[in-house]
Amino acid sequence: MPVMANRSFLAIALCALVGAASSQTQTRTDEYTRYELQPPATATVRIIYEASAITEGTRTFTDDIAATAKVSDVVVRDMMTGQPLKFLASARSISVTLARPVPPRGQGRVRIEKTVTDAKAYTRAGDTGTFTVPLGAGRNDLVLPAGYELTACNIPVRVLAEDDGRTKLDLMNVAPGNVTLVLKIRAGALTGEAAKAKPLTNNRSWETPPAQGPTERQRLAERAHLDRDIVYFLQEPSTNAFFLYHDYTESRPGIDKYINVVRTGSRSSNPSAYILDTGEELKHETLKGAEITAKQIDIGEPVTPETEIVVSYFAPVKPGQSIRLRLSETYTAPQSYRLDGNDLVFERSLGRTRNSVVLPAGWYLTASSIPAVVGETQDGRIRLDFVNNRPDSLDVYIKGRKRPSH
Repeated sequence: MPVMANRSFLAIALCALVGAASSQTQTRTDEYTRYELQPPATATVRIIYEASAITEGTRTFTDDIAATAKVSDVVVRDMMTGQPLKFLASARSISVTLARPVPPRGQGRVRIEKTVTDAKAYTRAGDTGTFTVPLGAGRNDLVLPAGYELTACNIPVRVLAEDDGRTKLDLMNVAPGNVTLVLKIRAGALTGEAAKAKPLTNNRSWETPPAQGPTERQRLAERAHLDRDIVYFLQEPSTNAFFLYHDYTESRPGIDKYINVVRTGSRSSNPSAYILDTGEELKHETLKGAEITAKQIDIGEPVTPETEIVVSYFAPVKPGQSIRLRLSETYTAPQSYRLDGNDLVFERSLGRTRNSVVLPAGWYLTASSIPAVVGETQDGRIRLDFVNNRPDSLDVYIKGRKRPSH
């Protein structure tokens, strides 16, 4: 099954103050930007920008700088090893030399930290600051200066609290093009010890039964920086089968395996896994019931005779380092995917922030219960992209019909 090369919400560049896609031929994905606003009088923002180059064989990555911006204090690191990368900064761009050529089907992950001063984008009037920035279809966190409160935001955002009490806006732009975020803040919020956030609890929502309601920790969890995404490629519906791959970054020191618990009612086959940073193929095995218990693998839930897992093994992650994995397999799940008369039906709970479903060749879309960005793949298949910045799952229900010519 080919890996999708088209750019949707997984690969649309940010622009202007964010760090726009270069005008050169360059493809990238998994972009995330964290803005740490300094007091408005400084017109300064500390930016952490993460992205993955995905053009096979490339050795460089370019981050453009807005014409009105001045950049300083640049630090660039390879996200796999945590080691500094060589770069050349000019008035209009930061050109990075990657740690290794982008491998086939792989990625070159970089983190660029920079201080940006732009009096046009970040202004002050009295005790009020206004921050204006175009956002591409990516993931973003904006952290207000200490002592400032949010008074206005022109697009929907989730509002969270940093441990030190600063207010954070957590957002993902769903639209395929740019939107201009206009943020207004005002001095007067608490600072210091009085501002520190109270630790989140496992208390559950009173509006749902205690055994089912989400906890406070779940409801106020970070979403934009989550870097798991999944793509489903539906096969002919009479097979009840779909191929999928999902990308996942492991950064916890000492972790040496990824465990995928197969959903009840599904069967897994043809699993594979590799490291996107290097292209290295990983060893894996499928275990069931007593085999899981015998190997003393903790899957985070009770093991029954029917429990099935796919385990992928890799070298233990070292402190300050990370690896990005691509795991794929074919699922057969009659309850999730089936043929109902002439209709293709796919229904599944999608828990990732970014999820995509690709219809079989020759089929067209007739219904989707959840709003999606719809497009075509390079080989002409219909693709639906779902972005979920809410702390819940999307219960998608998709229907399609076969084209008369097929």
